[in-house]
Amino acid sequence: MELRDYLRILRAHWIALSLCLILGVVVAFAWTLIQPKVYTADASGYVTPVKAEGQNDSSSEYVSDNLAKSKVKSYVDVGTWRAVGEHAREELGLDVSPESLVRRVSVSNPLDTVVIKVDATGPTPEAARDLAGAWIRGMQIEIENIESGGTGVNPGITLVTADSARLPTTPSSPNVRLALAIGGLVGIVVGIGYALLRFTLDRRIRSAEGVERETGLNVVGAIPEEKSFTAENRLIPFDGANTSSSRNVHLYAVSEAVRELRTNIQFMDVDNPPRILVVTSPLPGEGKSTTAANLAITLSASGQRVVLIDGDLRRPMVATIFHLIGDAGLTDILAGRATFDDVAQPVGRSGSLRVVAAGKIPPNPSEILGSQRMRDLMETLSRDAVVIVDAPPLIPVTDAAVLTNRTDGAIIVTTVGRTTFDALKKAQQNLERAGGRALGVVLNRVPRKGSGAAYYGYQYTGAYYRTEDADTVPDLAPTPATAAVSRVVTVGGQVLPDGRRARRARR
Repeated sequence: MELRDYLRILRAHWIALSLCLILGVVVAFAWTLIQPKVYTADASGYVTPVKAEGQNDSSSEYVSDNLAKSKVKSYVDVGTWRAVGEHAREELGLDVSPESLVRRVSVSNPLDTVVIKVDATGPTPEAARDLAGAWIRGMQIEIENIESGGTGVNPGITLVTADSARLPTTPSSPNVRLALAIGGLVGIVVGIGYALLRFTLDRRIRSAEGVERETGLNVVGAIPEEKSFTAENRLIPFDGANTSSSRNVHLYAVSEAVRELRTNIQFMDVDNPPRILVVTSPLPGEGKSTTAANLAITLSASGQRVVLIDGDLRRPMVATIFHLIGDAGLTDILAGRATFDDVAQPVGRSGSLRVVAAGKIPPNPSEILGSQRMRDLMETLSRDAVVIVDAPPLIPVTDAAVLTNRTDGAIIVTTVGRTTFDALKKAQQNLERAGGRALGVVLNRVPRKGSGAAYYGYQYTGAYYRTEDADTVPDLAPTPATAAVSRVVTVGGQVLPDGRRARRARR
């Protein structure tokens, strides 16, 4: 994966990252609350030779200074002696062992100096200060004993207290800022690990790249999620919602996505574009019927003659989507009870789109859809129009696979964040076993916001609307913006007003 892929993953799980960061900081802060407070005080002294009477010349001072520098490094070790701890214990009247006091003290010598620095810790500021001062004095006694040889003679080198211990104002441990920083860092690392693990284990379709990598199929369209779509109103308008004054301007993104799908289908084979398309999906509820209906509207809006056939003889939806008569349709044509002209219902003022409902649901849908009559019907219609067949899902039944064998190919509609790669592969295998051809995959309901949008990087960054409304085609399809359906349906040569139904004679 590239860097941008990792950034998408992190952006998709920014809530989890934030929670892990906050949790890490909270845990670190809670840890600091239960830790005992430790205060640190420091005291210092410097090693200096004891000058003899009359020793004031510069050469003597130079020798004494070099002597002190050579001795100071050795005297740092004196600060770790048990004897020094014994002096501090007696001076402060502490009921602890000298060894425990040694562990609370750190003695150091700054580079190229004769200074000895003592850092002492304690449970209170006063205890730390007193221990640092007592330790310096204990070292002073031990150094004088060493230099005098225990004879009481004035030593040649002594430790002079340079800076008395000061009372610390804040505890040195626990370090709250450092603990919070470490807690936040650990939280971020855990959050990143969680995001990458979720991405690795997530088998749901999230991106076009993932589909092409897993299946080898091309993604020919990506339709964004539209919250305003309902079971009754889920069609795009015939004007494409590309005018600034259109009441369906909120559907512009969906309309543009379907137009892009139309273009991709038309350019699959410039010399021999598909004439008979099956629109299906791996499982029910992926939005195949809505996609087929909107694709038919978009194709017809470009001036092509389009026939939309409801080939889902188990759960037909096309008539419901267009608010058309569903009692007569495909099954009546195949049974010889009606002709195509009898049951085909024109939609739109231009009449370039004709819709054939499913008709009565038969007991043997697969046999009917795979019959020679069905094949002859599609071939006849494809001579003058583009035929779109809304077929059942590929995994539950074989209807779509049987239909695709007799057509130019199938468009497989999937839902981002819901359809899994395993389901898509299974649908692809069912199609291939029947000798069908998958023309491509459509990603439906691509989120515009949230983690799904971050995964896919899907967004519309421009508003390419027309400002001229002179040539605008009136909205003829149901829209979620209006309760009344503005449409014209021609049945048997009769134009019906909105909301009315006509009974069709059968034969």
